[in-house]
Amino acid sequence: MHALGVRLGSALHAGDLVVLTGPLGAGKTTLTRGIGEGLGVRGPISSPTFVLARTHPSLVGGPPLVHVDAYRLSSAAELDDLDLDYATSAVVVEWGADLVDGVAESLLELRIEREADDTRTVDLDGTGPRWAGFAL
Repeated sequence: MHALGVRLGSALHAGDLVVLTGPLGAGKTTLTRGIGEGLGVRGPISSPTFVLARTHPSLVGGPPLVHVDAYRLSSAAELDDLDLDYATSAVVVEWGADLVDGVAESLLELRIEREADDTRTVDLDGTGPRWAGFAL
């Protein structure tokens, strides 16, 4: 999951919105750690479950990473109340599949399944012009 995150992070730009979906223990935060490494942001990256969102500034002149854990949010309005900077940051939202509609013109969703043998299956679904034809 970490290596996949590094590859994805190196492809992200300011304004990108990524939503991670999967059960507890699927590897969403591990993937986000890799995204942070690929973006070259200051760490360490840990789950922002209790603070809801953390911003990790870039160490290499790229966009900051905004890491959101929407597990405790119950509506899109609560996500909006966080006043996230979508335009100049790369935003990764764990547990945000039903909360980000209309936030951005383009969205990349990664659905992660944890298999019985502890391997992961990841399905990428990009919508909007930013992600047309995108592949890792």
